[in-house]
Amino acid sequence: MTSSPSPTPATTPGEAASRRRVLLAAPRGYCAGVDRAVIAVEKALEQYGAPVYVRHEIVHNKYVVKTLEKKGAIFVEETEEVPEGNIVIFSAHGVAPVVHEEAKRGKLATIDATCPLVTKVHKEAVRYAKEDYDILLIGHEGHEEVIGTSGEAPEHITLVDGPQDVANVEVRDPDKVVWLSQTTLSVDETMETVDALKGRYPNLLSPPSDDICYATQNRQIAVKQMGAEADLVIVVGSKNSSNSVRLVEVALGAGARDAHLVDYAEEIDEAWLEGVGTVGVTSGASVPDILVHGVLDWLAARGYEDVETLTAAEESIHFSLPKELRRDLRAEAKAAGES
Repeated sequence: MTSSPSPTPATTPGEAASRRRVLLAAPRGYCAGVDRAVIAVEKALEQYGAPVYVRHEIVHNKYVVKTLEKKGAIFVEETEEVPEGNIVIFSAHGVAPVVHEEAKRGKLATIDATCPLVTKVHKEAVRYAKEDYDILLIGHEGHEEVIGTSGEAPEHITLVDGPQDVANVEVRDPDKVVWLSQTTLSVDETMETVDALKGRYPNLLSPPSDDICYATQNRQIAVKQMGAEADLVIVVGSKNSSNSVRLVEVALGAGARDAHLVDYAEEIDEAWLEGVGTVGVTSGASVPDILVHGVLDWLAARGYEDVETLTAAEESIHFSLPKELRRDLRAEAKAAGES
């Protein structure tokens, strides 16, 4: 990990703009879980042919979803929308057990592309529920990952949506409480929530390992370093991508004068560049690098050709593809439909 750069002397807008450069975050873009999920859809289409149905967006990125749709993927909101005897893929965000039951009733063959790090949180929820703990799940209400995790033990799980929600929490036994979290949150905000919870419940148990995913943490560390030096930070990502939204917040918290979230380079407002010398560029964990290169090209055309990579961590994690891709799911789905 690189150390945070020293603060630069104050400059006038004109002086800053004359030294135009780009700080490019590393790591950025696809994490191992997203890569696995996207490849799972592509492999399913190659192996079984179109259509392949996907419950919800496979990952939260407009470009990825549109690209897969062109290849033959059909995205649906609910399992019941998938015609009997077809294949349905569950997204990287995970689903509740009830969704697996819906697929069985609909005689569907399934491919579970849930990120293994999300699956870990699901297993923790099941384990602590069996031990009769009250589980405080730190996360954002309505997020697909939170819905899936809560579905593992709904009678034991209470959602805590940030530090401001702590006062509303009620538990049965203050000595038998554990916290878990959505994997894509801001590390700082999560720990602020945990500290507030511990203020109410001193014996609050922490999960055996950190729930916030390594990729989320690494991208936030890079943006913290970048924010201390950049006048403007551009985060490539979709508005429904929790980890991308958090990167904008982290950049501003780290000292960036301005920060914006864009899906494509065309969404950048040239007015953002007024008086800007250093532009930080990064992307959320569900963003393919082709979109980042589009932003770099857009900036280069406006004089920001000097690109310096800021490396915060090295990533070498890879996840194997879902085991279902090694079976003949078309035959299984057909047999299920005929039974």
